[in-house]
Amino acid sequence: MLVIAWLLVFAGIYWFFNGWYMRQTNPNPHGALQSQTGEVVLQRNRAGHYVADGEINGTPVTFLLDTGATQVAMSAKLASQLGLRRGANVTVQTANGMAQGFTTRLDSVRLGFIEVNNVSAIVSDGMDDGMVLLGMSFLKQLEFTQRNDQLILKPL
Repeated sequence: MLVIAWLLVFAGIYWFFNGWYMRQTNPNPHGALQSQTGEVVLQRNRAGHYVADGEINGTPVTFLLDTGATQVAMSAKLASQLGLRRGANVTVQTANGMAQGFTTRLDSVRLGFIEVNNVSAIVSDGMDDGMVLLGMSFLKQLEFTQRNDQLILKPL
């Protein structure tokens, strides 16, 4: 009985700190992005990045907003899970150096209530499986303003 009690205590501690860590990494879970004002407001995470849950072709993903990325970029593993068609081969410059990849098109990309259709994207083996870079091929369809620790996005 004592062993079970200790296991429950450790499980509770793990659950608490794991939830706290996830909120620090992504302070913009899917449900928090609903807005009545016609804009999506994102909170900056502890590292200074804007991370938010969204969808690609109706499948939940986690985005890292990156105005320095020309296109939406994702891993080959995620592209395979999404069933994306392979386009032209490309060499891409990443933070980790040069990588091989290919172009593709996304039927829809959704962040909160904002949805953009027919978005160009890059798929690369050098990308993290758990994060999609939300680049300018999506963001150029929006007006965005940064104020304090918030990024405010509005459709054009």
